[in-house]
Amino acid sequence: MPETALDITGWSCPAPLRDRPRVVMGHGGGGALSAELVQHLFAPAFGGEALAQLGDSAALTLGGVRLAFSTDSYVVRPLFFPGGSIGDLAVNGTVNDLAMSGAAAAYLSCGFILEEGVEMAAVARVAEAMGAAARAAGVEVATGDTKVVEAGHGDGLYVNTAGIGLIPDGVDLRPQRVVPGDVVIVSGEIGLHGVAIMSVREGLEFGVDVESDCAALGGLVRAMLAVTPDLHVLRDPTRGGLAAALNEIAAASGTGVVLHEGRVPVPAAVANACAILGLDPLYVANEGKLVAFVPREHAEAVLDAMRAHPLGRGAAVVGEAVEAHPGLVVARTGLGGTRVVDLPLGEQLPRIC
Repeated sequence: MPETALDITGWSCPAPLRDRPRVVMGHGGGGALSAELVQHLFAPAFGGEALAQLGDSAALTLGGVRLAFSTDSYVVRPLFFPGGSIGDLAVNGTVNDLAMSGAAAAYLSCGFILEEGVEMAAVARVAEAMGAAARAAGVEVATGDTKVVEAGHGDGLYVNTAGIGLIPDGVDLRPQRVVPGDVVIVSGEIGLHGVAIMSVREGLEFGVDVESDCAALGGLVRAMLAVTPDLHVLRDPTRGGLAAALNEIAAASGTGVVLHEGRVPVPAAVANACAILGLDPLYVANEGKLVAFVPREHAEAVLDAMRAHPLGRGAAVVGEAVEAHPGLVVARTGLGGTRVVDLPLGEQLPRIC
């Protein structure tokens, strides 16, 4: 049989090459490609000690006062999904980024980029959702901006929010404080937001309705800090899921992380959806969960305080920081084996926030 030359002109690589001269979707996924974009393009261009923190928010001192400052843009599709909307995400996401520095959010800005032709009713729904979420979180939307782009250039609407809040005295949350022996705690069931978005966007049915876990975590963080201000680091595992958050902390702290896979709270609906689609729940996005590295002597009391809060009832100890394999996250499986949990290259499902 004669050999036939393969025509590969229409093929695409599911894992984009890192030296591509153009932006690919993976650059926005919160994984390795995102990290490279920030570290090798944006950070050298901007410079500065504050940016070098590369946390969910920047911890700043201004006029003798310690502030947390954060900004985020939201391009989720669809605009409305089970358990929330782009409006809820825009408020809660920025409130949560500030909370990961220990700060109670005080004021937000709001920028709308509207596409010509989007229904005014949809814009009103988003704005009303933002107002309700802000009131629930105890934060005020203090300033904003609106721009309109031509039809076909905006996918309905995008939202940007920035926020500021005060960091309490004695609170110092950053990955560099992590030490071997720290206990890793997750605040509840993971993967709900990503699966909720997937179900409505792709028209998939998993046997049960799955709602996003979108929520503001400021109250939960305050309950944890009331036990002890000596928490080492907090992260909300959004894009890239729990795996990305743990890898970022391990790399920045220079410690290893051991994750006990069987202890990670994965709801049945998420586990079933991931099994059907060949996904790993550890990489699925969350919008109302946090992961904490806590000194071992405070871990039990912090866990009790979390479980007493409505947003932490499902909190569980899932691992610990170790001296071995610095910078790497290793999962111990239910069968007694181990596997490396890598930083994802991109995002399993783009545009989830």
